[in-house]
Amino acid sequence: MPGRFSPLRVYRAAILLLRDPAEFRRRARRKYFPMSAPSRREYRQRFRLTLEDWMLYHQTDIVFDQCTWMGVKALKNPLDAWIYQEIIYEVKPDVIVELGSMWGGSTLYLANLLDLLGHGQVVSVDINRERFSAKHERFVLITGSTTDPEVIAKVRALCEGRRALFIHDAAHDKPTVLADLRTYSNLVSVGSYFIVEDGFGDLFTPGTPIGMGEDGPLPAIEEFTREHPEFVVDKSRERYLLTTNPLGFLKRTR
Repeated sequence: MPGRFSPLRVYRAAILLLRDPAEFRRRARRKYFPMSAPSRREYRQRFRLTLEDWMLYHQTDIVFDQCTWMGVKALKNPLDAWIYQEIIYEVKPDVIVELGSMWGGSTLYLANLLDLLGHGQVVSVDINRERFSAKHERFVLITGSTTDPEVIAKVRALCEGRRALFIHDAAHDKPTVLADLRTYSNLVSVGSYFIVEDGFGDLFTPGTPIGMGEDGPLPAIEEFTREHPEFVVDKSRERYLLTTNPLGFLKRTR
């Protein structure tokens, strides 16, 4: 690429100076004195953050205290939430099964997306309902462990013969994630997804605010996909880079 003072750039600058001196001065100030205004300094500092810096910031300062959907806490990366609406629009599921719902903000978000489509239910499975505050007519609430045979039977009854999409946000240790993938994957419809959340914790050093002290979702996904070639990782769903679900958008292809 031409350098800053290439003949072409000098020529263009000279033409601009002759035709519009005020615009030339404005552009020169922006280019060579971008730090002159306090507001610009603030934003320049933000733009220098690495992706790792942003993930740490979002996880420690934002997601648990400042992330809500319609007033209900929703522990989600907003870039992933945008991808969810794309998937739901494409799949048009009869039922979305959310394994792990916490406060219910994400559950409500999913139900509101189904409102826009005019069809579907959200089956929320959670072991504890003390914090769950969301309400919606599309909810089906199942309280219990994702590994409880009674819970599994209820989920199966709600999914069989229907177009189902699964989101895993329950316990994040590898044995639980892998067990849930093996248990529920046969209920995922061909062309639909099993989304596994929070594998990003496996990519950070243990002891940091994000890093996991034990194997979590990411190695569970890797083992599961080796066992189940009918599921492929849809990397196009990670195109915004800042995802909490690396390798976690599993599409069933057959």
